[in-house]
Amino acid sequence: MKAPAVYILASKYNGTLYIGVTSNLVKRIWQHKSNLVEGFTHKYSVHLLVYFEQYDSIVDAIKREKQMKKWQRSWKIKLIEKSNPQWRDLYSEIV
Repeated sequence: MKAPAVYILASKYNGTLYIGVTSNLVKRIWQHKSNLVEGFTHKYSVHLLVYFEQYDSIVDAIKREKQMKKWQRSWKIKLIEKSNPQWRDLYSEIV
């Protein structure tokens, strides 16, 4: 899955959220899950892939990431629950 993507990670159901962007979703989520990414996700154990969107260009993905980071938490939760109401870890579906 080497396409630009915006993704949302969660610590647990309705837990701490993190929004990121990458050009290789599988590799990046593996890095988060393996605690190879220092910072917020490592510190707060935010490792569940609960949402992602793929794009044709990294420029579009970055634009969307910046937009989503400005959203209220309730909007982010609605976005997740629209496609993933159980907050399943989607990682196994992309590898």
